[in-house]
Amino acid sequence: MALMIQGTGSSVGKSVLVAGLARLLARRGLRVRPFKPQNMSNNAAVTADGGEIGRAQALQALACGVAPSVHMNPVLLKPQSQTGAQIVVQGRVAGHARARDYQARKPALLPFVLDSFRRLSDEADIVLVEGAGSASEINLRAGDIANMGFAEAAGVPVVVAGDIDRGGVIASLVGTAAVLPPADRDRIRGFLVNRMRGDASLFAAGMEAIARHTGWPALGLVPFCDAVRRLPAEDAADLGRDAGQWRPVATGAADGSGGQRLHVCVPLLPHISNFDDLDPLRAEPGVWLEMLPRGRALPATCDLVILPGSKSTAADLAVLRAEGWHHDILAHHRRGGSVLGLCGGYQMLGTSIADPGGVEGPAGEMQGLGLLAMRTEMGGTKRLEQEEGLLLPENAAVRGYRMHMGRTDGAALDRPLLRLRGGPDGAVSPDGRVMGTYLHGLLDAAPGRAALLARLGARGGGHDQAALVEAALDEWADHLARHLDVEAMLAIAATRPGL
Repeated sequence: MALMIQGTGSSVGKSVLVAGLARLLARRGLRVRPFKPQNMSNNAAVTADGGEIGRAQALQALACGVAPSVHMNPVLLKPQSQTGAQIVVQGRVAGHARARDYQARKPALLPFVLDSFRRLSDEADIVLVEGAGSASEINLRAGDIANMGFAEAAGVPVVVAGDIDRGGVIASLVGTAAVLPPADRDRIRGFLVNRMRGDASLFAAGMEAIARHTGWPALGLVPFCDAVRRLPAEDAADLGRDAGQWRPVATGAADGSGGQRLHVCVPLLPHISNFDDLDPLRAEPGVWLEMLPRGRALPATCDLVILPGSKSTAADLAVLRAEGWHHDILAHHRRGGSVLGLCGGYQMLGTSIADPGGVEGPAGEMQGLGLLAMRTEMGGTKRLEQEEGLLLPENAAVRGYRMHMGRTDGAALDRPLLRLRGGPDGAVSPDGRVMGTYLHGLLDAAPGRAALLARLGARGGGHDQAALVEAALDEWADHLARHLDVEAMLAIAATRPGL
């Protein structure tokens, strides 16, 4: 069996709908596997065999109770500019392409997509497939491998999801039916509406209208569920919507346990990657995490600046300078504030970043922030490893993964931040207030997070991030079970249109 969830647009909730359905069906005893033919995201995860896939598919694998596999996301596009991306095929970098050139390459990628799908189908009772973007992108239909092109090639029935929270859901669903060619429209066997707020009965007539105009049966109206907020976000656009919206109760607000909240600021750079590194801090009552949109200065109340991962480090460093944030960060450090760099953010803390081969963009060299005595040169093989080890000097347990290209050298590395299985990692400045590491997931493990927060004068580390995500998946699955016609969806999944 297989079922594909497509959407009327990006960010309508396809990823979390698949994750919730996966958990729901896995708890029924079914062998479930997630699959996304083509994903565009800089939020990636490392698989056990040393490949990489979209982080949303790693979450979906967790929901299924299985290890992530490169076959769950055979084509991953990692944007490096407004018009180009790195192409990852079955977990390995296969080159770079501008958007127009990539359209011509898609037909050659379909065999890899179908190979991965068949592999998953052979080990599953049901494969839950996630589409990409909008089902109605008829301008991209020729050679499509992400939505209807895949559904046609694999003979998979489709359910289309709309998002009522953004408005216009009737028009978006009816419009999808109107623009699709008949064969593609017939692949859609039902629809659902996501993120309903307020009295669901007020939209009963809307559900009936959509069904009448499209001919598709209604499979559910899903109310907004707060548990989704506790799941890792896939799209950096979600960070943009939240940027600048978090506010403290008051300056120096108490954390509820007699301490003061640690004000953590994160400049929101255009190529931010692996931003779920920040999720554990969002759940800490003693931390106020604030994403800074472009155009906003670093506030004087900030205690810790985090520079997160980046898919294009030099380009993001250029934006950091253009926004004047480099001046803010250096002044923050002079005032006694702390700075933490993660992966690409760690590279920015050094004296320079060189990219002689044009790995991430135009070849050249750029001056870093100069907060750590080290230099990075891009190039070589991408490092993809699961890791665990200790935060130094506290010897507190940490775990995570490395996903980066380039080599960093310099005197700063004589004071490593971590001791991992693969050796020392990262660096700490002589004053102890500038720290950097290549380890993504540094803050996930409670012992390491508690030690790091204590070093910064804050309390925390009381929750296990993995347990929090597991509980959110269970709550979300329960919610979907109440509001979706799951039996009808399973019946749809048992059909194979076009085969």
